[in-house]
Amino acid sequence: MSAGNPNTQDTICAIATPPGRGGIGIVRLSGPTAHPIGESLCGTKLKPRYAHFTPFKDSEQNLDEGIALFFPAPHSYTGEDVVELQGHGSPPIQQALIEACLARGARLAEPGEFSQRAFLNDRLDLTQAEAVADLINASTAQAARAAQLSLQGAFSRHVNHLQDQLTQLRVLVEATIDFPEEELDPTDKSNIQQRLKKLITQTDALLIEAHQAALYQEGARAVIIGRPNAGKSSLLNQLVGYERAIITDQAGTTRDTIEQTIDLDGLPLTLTDTAGLNERPDKVEKIGIERSLASAKNADILLFVFDATQQKNPNLHPKLGDYTAILDTNKPILYLANKCDLLAGSRPQYPHPVLWISATQGVGIETLKKAIKTCLYNHEGEPRFSARTRHVEALQRAATPLQHGLEQFTQNSALELLAEDLRHSQLELGGITGTVSADELLGEIFSHFCIGK
Repeated sequence: MSAGNPNTQDTICAIATPPGRGGIGIVRLSGPTAHPIGESLCGTKLKPRYAHFTPFKDSEQNLDEGIALFFPAPHSYTGEDVVELQGHGSPPIQQALIEACLARGARLAEPGEFSQRAFLNDRLDLTQAEAVADLINASTAQAARAAQLSLQGAFSRHVNHLQDQLTQLRVLVEATIDFPEEELDPTDKSNIQQRLKKLITQTDALLIEAHQAALYQEGARAVIIGRPNAGKSSLLNQLVGYERAIITDQAGTTRDTIEQTIDLDGLPLTLTDTAGLNERPDKVEKIGIERSLASAKNADILLFVFDATQQKNPNLHPKLGDYTAILDTNKPILYLANKCDLLAGSRPQYPHPVLWISATQGVGIETLKKAIKTCLYNHEGEPRFSARTRHVEALQRAATPLQHGLEQFTQNSALELLAEDLRHSQLELGGITGTVSADELLGEIFSHFCIGK
């Protein structure tokens, strides 16, 4: 059985609480025989939605005691009969309960199979099911709130609104195609164009918001680059709040990339300190520089640090051979004039806007944090829902045929071609919420869930 093609006739079981020891441990059952298995273990009738304090038995042996809950279908998390056995959080006890469930005909759940069954039984759509995992894995309070909103259907409502408008537009186009003997009325053409333009605008807006929301869930990457001894490691330590990287007066201390994730006002941000871009590196430094370049290519923002006391008129695109490719990019770049506390006299003028900082004294760090957040997240307030890269890519694929359809329809009024573009766009939107989905996609999504969800 694969996660993409589950056997929903089985009764599944799993430990639904985190691994390890704790005050409470929960074993969850779902499926057609969940109820009789639960009653067999408890030795009593289980009334719907009633907390039974009861021993958990295997034959005559008491395995544990705790609370048993029965949720009959379809009013349960999975839409099936569900039983939860809430006992003590001892790994041997929980494992004994699992073995007792298996002996009574249940099988171990696949990763995410409880949520997958909830999706298949129309208890959740696909974005809501993904929000369950996002809520569990949220690394900041803001990301958790966004996931909770998606679990309540916030993101789905936005996608479904686009779906509804797209359906109405397809009906109009298809109805017009059904009367080929009549010429397309200019009013009808204008109506189709206006509806299509509105749909494109709304899709683009949702795409931008989904991309921003995905940053809160999946995090962003900021890579610190610059020449040796510019203060890159000191900046990393200042942003992290402790000495994560080794600092010495010797240039080129950092030979490899160093990473640390911080909470940047609710946005998970992974900082990467890199080896200095030395014009004549030794063998070890060269390897470090190659890794620096690879990190920069995967960054969402680059922090270019230079020593303001040494570079009175710095060339912010230093002649370092192929290394200039780091800055020849569409990624946002913040130029950081470091060691400003050591400057004597007026500050020099530079050909690019700079942020003045002192990585050792903490000068300008709060301003830098705000600048990073502004570059990465340019929406007012917190995200209105959680999203993933998968959703962003699907929205991009949905937007492309809409724009293509508008261009072609404006040029030649070919309704058949427009109808096909609209169909492709709707398929992509359907893949977001799961109204149109492949077994392979479902298997990939739910395989990343924890076992008990």
